Formats: sequence, C-alpha cells, structure tokens
Amino acid sequence: MAVDPRPPEELDPKLSATSEGAGKTAPEAGILGRVIERIGYVFAAAIVLAAIILVFEIFMRYALNKPTLWVHETSIFLCAVSFVYGGLFCASRNSHIRVVLIYDALSPAWRRRFDIVIYLISAGAATFFAWAAWLMVKQAFWTPSGSFRMEGTGTAWNPPTPALIKGFLFLVLIGLALQFLVLAVNHARRHRRGDNRTA
Repeated sequence: MAVDPRPPEELDPKLSATSEGAGKTAPEAGILGRVIERIGYVFAAAIVLAAIILVFEIFMRYALNKPTLWVHETSIFLCAVSFVYGGLFCASRNSHIRVVLIYDALSPAWRRRFDIVIYLISAGAATFFAWAAWLMVKQAFWTPSGSFRMEGTGTAWNPPTPALIKGFLFLVLIGLALQFLVLAVNHARRHRRGDNRTA
C-alpha cells in the first residue's frame, strides 16, 4: 500500500486551518491578545514554582521531620491562578474547546458570520460571570458592616488566598469579555473585507 508523502495539511485543508494558529496568538486577538500571551509565561512559571515548593515540602516532612504550614496552601493558590488565567490565554490563541458539528459543515463565509455571533455571545457570558464574581469579591474583601477584611483560609497559617483568587477571577473575566469583543470586531472587519472580495 503506497503512502502519500505530502504533509497532512496539504491533503486536508481543514488541518492546515487548525494547525496554522496553534502555538501562537490569533491575529484577530489584537494587541490585547499579545499582552495576554506575554503575561501567560508568568503563570507557566507559577506551575513550575508550585512543583518546586511541593518537592521542598516532601524534603522537610520526610527527611527533616519538620513539615511546613505554608507549602500546601501556596501551591494550591499558584495552581488555581494559573488555571484561571488559562481560560483567558486560550481565548487569545483561539484554542478553546469547540463543538464543531454544525460549524464544520458551513461555508467559509458562514463560518465568519458564526464567529462574530459566537464571540459576541461569549463576551456577554463573560460579562455576566464577571458581575457574579464581583458579588463574591464584595463578600471576600469587605465585612457586612463595610470594613475592609480579606477572606482567609481559616487554617493555622490563614493566608488571604481565597480573597485573592476571587479578585483575580473577577479581573480575568473582565479581560475575557474584552478579548471576546476584540475578536468579534476583528472577525467582523475580516468578514467585511471578504465580502468585498467576493462581490
């Protein structure tokens, strides 16, 4: 049986379109997407740091019999903020999970229309979730009487990481809503240029 020596993307144009943007910011994400991409390296480093301090905890606990109070909660915090940022990072790269049953059956012109609608709906959803996150932030940063108090974990160390994670989630959701709006606007511009070419 003969094997075609051409790369898979030459055999199937869909593979080329999918792999073309893999590993880099989507052009339609604009300047905001490039900033999000750069900041992403900080959160990638946070995952590595979490792994390092977990190894440190293993050494302290089992080699020196002096377990720490801070490693477990710090590693959870570092991983949590990295995972939260991951959604924004994926949106800037246009690499989030999609259900493409209908999308793949559409013509390129209709796909561009669907892209605009999908990004506008996503921006609305992110705005709604940002509002819901703000309700959590208010409870995490202020007491019912209005005085400032950051919510802690309630453990012996009691860091304010629950409040920090909720505040960070709120900021990321605002960034996500803005990124989806940028994607919608830039897809609309591309769609208009595409219509002009085919007219």
